[in-house]
Amino acid sequence: MTDLKMRGGTMTYTHLLFDLDGTITNPKLGITNAVIYALAKYGITDQTNDDLLTFIGPPLKDSFMNYFNFTKEEAVTAIEYFREYYRDKGLYENILYDGIGPLLKTLKDNGYTLAIATSKPTPFAKTILQYFELDGYFEFIGGSKLDNTRTAKSEVIEHVLENLNIQDISKVIMIGDREHDINGAKSHNMKSIGVLYGFGSREEFEKSGADIIVESVAALEQVLLQYCLNKTSK
Repeated sequence: MTDLKMRGGTMTYTHLLFDLDGTITNPKLGITNAVIYALAKYGITDQTNDDLLTFIGPPLKDSFMNYFNFTKEEAVTAIEYFREYYRDKGLYENILYDGIGPLLKTLKDNGYTLAIATSKPTPFAKTILQYFELDGYFEFIGGSKLDNTRTAKSEVIEHVLENLNIQDISKVIMIGDREHDINGAKSHNMKSIGVLYGFGSREEFEKSGADIIVESVAALEQVLLQYCLNKTSK
């Protein structure tokens, strides 16, 4: 099922902001393996990959503090351990969602300006997109900083908007798989689409107020090409 009713009526969009993890790629193995590696440094060895799925999406510091009661200082050090594993291995323990490459090409061919808005550090996001040969579809790739600042999705979105010199927010829509994407969009009075093929739930999207909820990449294409622009997908 795809919820096609856009709150506030049909709009024509020119700019699409995509989350990365859980929206463009499935990063489950790489991220959870890196968390397991970091937790082991603190003697925590009873966690499985499936136990750590909540780490996908939110800022890492928040997750270490919220789920394992780390202090701020411990969380920052845990992120350093996480990156020891992630930058060499975890980045590539990643799977491109079926249909994403063709979708991005179709969207770009139909006149959209595409950008990435992710809480992942910008250098890591660029490496992943280059690895999958998708970086050329995006006008701008915006993420957090390696010093653990600009991690909130609202801050990342603001960074992207500034770099694209976007003045009319009504022409922009945020696409992501977690409530953080929806809340970040709402903080800028921006419409949003929640994708259920990632790591979020319908309940999560309904509670956070996603304007559209889709279950698949194909449904996302339908929404963006037929509903928003009234075009037929190729």
